[in-house]
Amino acid sequence: MILVTGGAGYIGSHCVRELKERNMDVVVYDNLVTGHIESVPSDVPFVKGDIFDVELLRETFRKYGVDSVIHFAAYSLVGESMVNPAKYYHNNVAGTLALLDAMIAENVKYLVFSSSAATYGDCGDGLITEESPQHPTSVYGQTKLMMEQFMQDYDKAYGLKYVALRYFNAAGAHKSGEIGEAHKPESHLIPIILQVANGTRDHIGIFGDDYPTPDGTCVRDYIHITDLADAHIRALDYLKHGGKSTYYNLGNGNGFSVKEVIDVTEKVTGRHIERTIEGRRPGDPATLVASSEKIKRELGWKPRYDSLESIVSSAWKWHSTHPHGYEK
Repeated sequence: MILVTGGAGYIGSHCVRELKERNMDVVVYDNLVTGHIESVPSDVPFVKGDIFDVELLRETFRKYGVDSVIHFAAYSLVGESMVNPAKYYHNNVAGTLALLDAMIAENVKYLVFSSSAATYGDCGDGLITEESPQHPTSVYGQTKLMMEQFMQDYDKAYGLKYVALRYFNAAGAHKSGEIGEAHKPESHLIPIILQVANGTRDHIGIFGDDYPTPDGTCVRDYIHITDLADAHIRALDYLKHGGKSTYYNLGNGNGFSVKEVIDVTEKVTGRHIERTIEGRRPGDPATLVASSEKIKRELGWKPRYDSLESIVSSAWKWHSTHPHGYEK
């Protein structure tokens, strides 16, 4: 049985859906602070709880016979992390420590962890590999790096086997259009642009057009949510077959600027996207593009949705039919 923390959130719910489609046993653990119970399949066991609640975690491990964890539960807003670092250190760092302690106490030895490209910080224009320097430029990125470091120590001391997946910009939605991205407030680029397209937002603000990039706007690597879910499942299978603890980048290997994403969205939706130029956002590197050659080589993973148009199209299927997310 696989426990998915944050399994009612955007990435977690897609991972749960992918696990179910492969007939794997899963239980969702989520406090529903940012998650949506509507995104959890009705036939999947659900435990409402916090990752600080070590006793409830241990009870859940025992009740469902959990042998592995996929860990998504974390706050993830870069800007917010810079003005409220205590919230991020408390939840992301201390919360993960509580989870690890519960796992060790119940002899749960396999962990796939949702890390982030934010652990690298600003690496310049080249492709970022797993060996690129990790110098986070945001508190959010720093919390993810600290979590990775904890896991290294827990592996050495307690034999906890983990895979940290450092992914870049998750985007898109499930092929069914039944679940998708719905944050409050929304901070991710593609859903914000699509909110302009579906009329629930007036415009998109571009945070800076004076970066050292071809058109002056930030460049990012976008990866489809279903491809992310597939990578988590492959990583867990790798661990269960004796794999050593490791870490992988997850991305498409292609960078797109903010302006390019807006242009593609206009093409996909057939609607004009009003835009304004605003000041830079603290903690944002100019360019983040992944080399995912390591996971392709070692786990046989490759993105199925490898074009920006396919990613935006799947997201539009969700946003055009759910303009207010999971709200009725």
